[in-house]
Amino acid sequence: MTMDLASCPGLPLGDDSAPVFAEPWMAQAFAMVLQLHQQGLFTWPEWAAALSAQIAAAQAAGDADLGDTYYHHWLAALETLVAAKGAAQADELARCARAWDHAADRTPHGQPIVLEPADWAQA
Repeated sequence: MTMDLASCPGLPLGDDSAPVFAEPWMAQAFAMVLQLHQQGLFTWPEWAAALSAQIAAAQAAGDADLGDTYYHHWLAALETLVAAKGAAQADELARCARAWDHAADRTPHGQPIVLEPADWAQA
């Protein structure tokens, strides 16, 4: 399966044409997209269309498109596409996000975030 990274609008690329990540979660979101694509959940054109639609919606809602929100759009497009493909329900994804936020809130800075049963109970 060929992935044309150039077809991803706004993808931050370094001098070596490799993606650039400011934070670890960005690389993880990127890796999830590649893995789900490789597993056949969606085609690369489907992904590019989902990401383009997400970026266009964000811009229409006032995103200044300064590059600092790119991976937020990436993640939102991933969540939308995963739900549309039936791999997970939107409410299930929202519950996971709430559990993660709860775990992050109780984790000291610099420490790995670990999801505990209490995080899921709070979600």
